[in-house]
Amino acid sequence: MSRMTKSSSPVGAATGRPHTPDNTDAVPQKSPGARELLRALPWLAPALILIIGVVLFPAGVMFFNSTRDISLSGLDKGSVGFDNYIAVFNFPAFWPIMGRTVIWVASVVVITVVISLGLAQILNKAFPGRQLVRLAVIIPWAASVVMTTLVFYYGLEPYFGVINKFLVDIGLVATPEGFGWTRNPTTAFAWSIVIAIFVSLPFTTYTLLAGLQSVPGDALEAAKMDGAGPVRTYWSIVFPQLRGALSVAVLINIINVFNSLPILKVMTGSIPGYDADTVMTMIFKYIELQKKVDVASALSVVAFLIVIVIVAAYVKIVKPMKEV
Repeated sequence: MSRMTKSSSPVGAATGRPHTPDNTDAVPQKSPGARELLRALPWLAPALILIIGVVLFPAGVMFFNSTRDISLSGLDKGSVGFDNYIAVFNFPAFWPIMGRTVIWVASVVVITVVISLGLAQILNKAFPGRQLVRLAVIIPWAASVVMTTLVFYYGLEPYFGVINKFLVDIGLVATPEGFGWTRNPTTAFAWSIVIAIFVSLPFTTYTLLAGLQSVPGDALEAAKMDGAGPVRTYWSIVFPQLRGALSVAVLINIINVFNSLPILKVMTGSIPGYDADTVMTMIFKYIELQKKVDVASALSVVAFLIVIVIVAAYVKIVKPMKEV
């Protein structure tokens, strides 16, 4: 009797392990060892070399230069420790510049994403001439950023600018000579935001358009049959499906806008003082105006660390690669 009871007990009951269909105990999978990593190294080597050569090595040189006393001609006069970083943080305009950088990045990214959501919805619909409209949307992205900025810059000139003349014609400005948009730090910075939004729209719009085209049609049809209206369908069905495309577009825009130099360089480069500067323009002012390559390197390291922290926090919180 005891023999029958013992033989009739389920397999694995004595060990306490879960029973598997093939009557064998579950074996945990081993993590990849050194041999597997060596086999993958030839495939990873080109990317690793590119990362080391383009990112890590320049970052290391930049950090080294930030701890040296370097003349404008490139002569290394020796180590100064972290004195250059102290000079950066003690600079009177540093914190206003940091605040302006936050305004610059946040306003450009948020407004670009909001407008791109609407443009992507329009371009996803079938209408006559849709291909031409899609081509027109991508033109600002294909054109040079400097060229686009110069078009706006000369268009805003008080005496011969086309944009300024148009603003006079519609009554927003009294006389074309009365206001120099590019000569005032506040208005020049505001117009820089407008230009940055303009050149960021194509990439963001096409990224979201790709996300829209991946939304299952049967899900939209089911929502329609259930009586959901367009607004409810968008927020309940379409927008969640855009999570991957939207999160990637926001992340890339944050990095690009933070590191953007040409627009602000053209629009605000001739304005004296630091009332229209961001971190990127301040780096070049350290080099061009104050002749301090070492302090510029220290500010570059600070900017690099800020970007790393922002990206790490964004990826940790948003999880752009997570499946919906």
